[in-house]
Amino acid sequence: MWDGPAGWLGPAEWEAVRLSARVALWATLVSLPFGILVAHVLARREFPGKQVLNGLVHLPLILPPVVTGYLLLLALGRRGPVGQWLEAWFGIVVAFRWTGAVVAAAVMAFPLMVRAIRLAIEAVDPKLEQAAGTLGASRLWVFLTVTLPLILPGIIAGAILAFAKAIGEFGATITFVSNIPGQTQTMPLAIYAFLQVPGGQEAAARLATVAIVIAMAALLLSEFIARRVARMVGGR
Repeated sequence: MWDGPAGWLGPAEWEAVRLSARVALWATLVSLPFGILVAHVLARREFPGKQVLNGLVHLPLILPPVVTGYLLLLALGRRGPVGQWLEAWFGIVVAFRWTGAVVAAAVMAFPLMVRAIRLAIEAVDPKLEQAAGTLGASRLWVFLTVTLPLILPGIIAGAILAFAKAIGEFGATITFVSNIPGQTQTMPLAIYAFLQVPGGQEAAARLATVAIVIAMAALLLSEFIARRVARMVGGR
């Protein structure tokens, strides 16, 4: 599987890193608008079933990732109700494709994104939004001109955490889209594959090092941004 060294990482390893970055980037971009919307609803709205929605959002954190991947396969597989509809009407197939890896990563990272953005919204004084509303601004305009600038660091922090989580996603991905080199084999799946063959431990160790560096950088950056949010909101 390892095609020889090309710098520090071999070609197969670089391919896994590139695919992981591609999957994580798309998973973050696709889920970000929904994350902002759901976080705002949970932070600022009271309605029947709010706790149910909150539970559903955070369910991927509690469920075994393999179960999440299996549920995605049931729903979005070529024989699943949503998967059949997507293929019949739009020609879109996500199971066992890199796009399916994006879906799996987005679902698993979504709770972390929502939590970070929700905390940022809850830190904003509602009186600021109410004051803008009394001046005749619509809810959307209040959000765009008052809330959004204040929570932007929280959005960035949530996006960074989601990206890091998507980079490291394994269980849901391998269950939903399998482990296909060059197509769905992200870094965690490549590490798993390397460990199954003789002599693959060194390649697995190199990829594990890359994953650790990315994860630590994301955590440090998100913590830095969170502190900036606290200082901005607190007026310090």
